[in-house]
Amino acid sequence: MASRSTKGKEKEDAKKPPLPLLALAAIGVVFGDIATSPLYALQEGFDEQGVKPTPDNVLGLLSLCTYALLLVVTGKYVLFVMRADNHGEGGMMALGALARGAMRNRGRLTWLIIMIGLTGVALFFGDSVITPAISVLSAVEGLQLATAVFKPWISPISAAILIGLFLIQKRGSSLLGHLFGPVMTLWLLAAAALGISGILRNPHVLVAVNPGYAALYMLHNGFKGFASLGAVVLVLTGVEALYADIGHFGTKPIRLAWFTVALPALLLNYFGQGALLLKNPDAAQRPFYMLVPHTLLYPMIVLATCATVIASQAVVSGTFSMIHQGIQLGYLPRTLVLHTSKKMEGQVYVPAINYMLLFAVLAAVLIFRSSDNLGGAYGIAVSGTMLLTTILLMVVARHNWHWNAFQLIAFGTVYIVIDGAFFSANMLKLTKGGWFPLVLAAFALLIMTTWYRGRELLRQRLHKEGEKISDLIVKAKSDPPLRAQGTAVFFTTSSEWVPQALSKNLKHNQVLHERNVLLHVDDSGDTSHVAEEDRYEVKDLGEGFYWIALRFGFSETMNVPEHLKALDIEPSLDPDRLTYFLSHDEIVASDRDKMSHWRKALFAYLTRTSMPAISYYGMSPKQLVEIGTKIDL
Repeated sequence: MASRSTKGKEKEDAKKPPLPLLALAAIGVVFGDIATSPLYALQEGFDEQGVKPTPDNVLGLLSLCTYALLLVVTGKYVLFVMRADNHGEGGMMALGALARGAMRNRGRLTWLIIMIGLTGVALFFGDSVITPAISVLSAVEGLQLATAVFKPWISPISAAILIGLFLIQKRGSSLLGHLFGPVMTLWLLAAAALGISGILRNPHVLVAVNPGYAALYMLHNGFKGFASLGAVVLVLTGVEALYADIGHFGTKPIRLAWFTVALPALLLNYFGQGALLLKNPDAAQRPFYMLVPHTLLYPMIVLATCATVIASQAVVSGTFSMIHQGIQLGYLPRTLVLHTSKKMEGQVYVPAINYMLLFAVLAAVLIFRSSDNLGGAYGIAVSGTMLLTTILLMVVARHNWHWNAFQLIAFGTVYIVIDGAFFSANMLKLTKGGWFPLVLAAFALLIMTTWYRGRELLRQRLHKEGEKISDLIVKAKSDPPLRAQGTAVFFTTSSEWVPQALSKNLKHNQVLHERNVLLHVDDSGDTSHVAEEDRYEVKDLGEGFYWIALRFGFSETMNVPEHLKALDIEPSLDPDRLTYFLSHDEIVASDRDKMSHWRKALFAYLTRTSMPAISYYGMSPKQLVEIGTKIDL
């Protein structure tokens, strides 16, 4: 069985495009956000209320940005975090699942790990709204340098571009990667060329590679220097997308693209901006565009706009991946998930989330209206997610990688201090727009925790009032009811309790089918893919009853009828001749304890609006019989 699984993996790998092409596509989808940060990062560091662009401050801030890229992106994410893939899947959901698996059955500690993971996911959602808005706005604002005529049109033009981006999401990240990859590569090469031209005019800027300038900067500027860390973190925006998108492309293409193209281009451009600021401190308002020769300004604005569209794509595709994982892990209601690639299973599109994101992004553009205003809102979600990633990674490193205490303390000391400093500095932006991503994150966390807790309470309620399967089979043998021809399939979450639909059908119709399959679709495991030898579990319970478990990873496509057909049962389960019985639960919020009434009402609403299991698992609605049940929660 293991050899067959290995052959299947080899066959799947053979279908993938060559590594260089995957790396090119990864540049288009994964690196958009972090690659467009030169548009606004340094200018945010020298805003009106920040430090002044003196030579020492320029070199100090540039040194901080350099080592942020080297220590956080390269050291932490590319070398360590991307190792923590969950069977090829990345992102906060996947990392949280790994950590939860490592700390399983630890009571409150397990719940704490779950909450850390969900909070990180919620912050990523907040970031996925801010990123498209600030990226596109910052690019379009370059038009103001050419002529003031465009100033009133910045927000409408940005909104139109963003609408176009979200409308093409259904074509899939594979197509977008091939479309955006060459454009993004051109952007990075152009940014590198601009940086080289700036460095050649003032090579003295290269002394900023000395970390001593960063230390002196912090010492001389005191609290203002600490506050400016909120701008330094902007060079790291999009770093979570590197991890979240490994399910789309794999780790090798992303690492190759980072080390050969993205990292060198970013460093060169930041140093070029620093060289410009050493000679012309007044350029601090728009240092990126001030590097551009006037004759190339319009072409560069167009290229920057294309690049910021790609920046938005990085977080959007990562958000789709995490939503898909969240649904299958049981933290989010079922919704339509479309797989957009036949070659790579991790590439998905979630229509409902796509349009929710579009609405929230447009709201951000209309509320804040400029990248300067959005700069205050940016950074909190990024730095918060980075800090929580470090905590979860330490759990995984200790239990899965078997790090010793020295390794764990060394890693934690470096990165908890760095991430904690970034997060604390960004919290100073709370009243300047930082509240916006936190409100979005709080809303996402509320939905996830309410759905997760509501499902637990619902399961407890049904089991408390339910009947044991073993008791039902004894009754069917001693006092047999009428038997109808065919096979009935009843969904269940337990191997011990009778499904509600079966209980109600027997009570009201006084009939059982010849064969009754109690089907448990287990898609809540901590791994992204399930080995074929672990996929099925079949128990013949006697009297025509079978308990069947189908197990799926949180990144797999679930086509239940096809898997039922493959089971070794005589006679075989013909998908076209099965009748599916599903309990249509009407949840009513009661005044029972364990969860507040308004959250129960929210759970009831989410239950009504979630996608029916029959459609989500790939079954035909024509074969469905629904039995209504009212449940006081």
